[in-house]
Amino acid sequence: MKVKQTAGRDSLGEFAPKFAQLNDDVLFGEVWSSDALPLKTRSMLTVTTLVSKGLIDSSFQYHLQTAKANGVTKSEMAELLTHVAFYAGWPNAWTAFRMAKDVYKDDDGKFGGMFGLGEPNTAYAKYFIGNSYLKPLTNPKQTVFMANVTFEPKCRNNWHVHKAEQGGGQILLCTDGCGWYQEWGKPAQKLQAGDVVYIPTGVKHWHGAAKDSWFSHVAVECPGVKTSNEWLEPVSDEHYNGLE
Repeated sequence: MKVKQTAGRDSLGEFAPKFAQLNDDVLFGEVWSSDALPLKTRSMLTVTTLVSKGLIDSSFQYHLQTAKANGVTKSEMAELLTHVAFYAGWPNAWTAFRMAKDVYKDDDGKFGGMFGLGEPNTAYAKYFIGNSYLKPLTNPKQTVFMANVTFEPKCRNNWHVHKAEQGGGQILLCTDGCGWYQEWGKPAQKLQAGDVVYIPTGVKHWHGAAKDSWFSHVAVECPGVKTSNEWLEPVSDEHYNGLE
């Protein structure tokens, strides 16, 4: 992806044209635009480096905003700055957190994380308590079906079972917020960004958001023969509210 930057020429074009050209065309036009690393990774590396050097100024705010645009979620940024604090110094992290809170103040996960919110999940609304949103990421006629599913706080789907004569099942790739996954007869498992859940066929289960957080995951439908879903009873308020 080509990154276009004009800040160098806008600010220093007449005073230091060579520096401006290196900033806009080399740093951003070549280094940032290289496909060798994803933009999200480059943003996380840049934020880490700037905090480590104590360079928490207007340029740091720009890189925080860029990181957010490149898919670094609020929870990921908080974890990044917490980790960096032990190596770059507590005061540097405190200062960075104050700026990060402002950049992420309107980001409570309701935007669907790195893949976006999508549309209200009306087709399956009867199998959910609360509102959910669906953004298909692939065409099931061409490849494995993947979709970003976002749950508002307290939203969860009914108990259900994935079925197939051969293969099948589902994989959940958690991307933002906090949620729950539970299999019948087992304790509920808390989920956060970065967690991966494999759900075999024939396993009764449910998943959804925590009480106080939006939650997004990518649902990957594993290939199989004659795959289907069997939707069962809702997850009761009594059961859900007892989760800790």
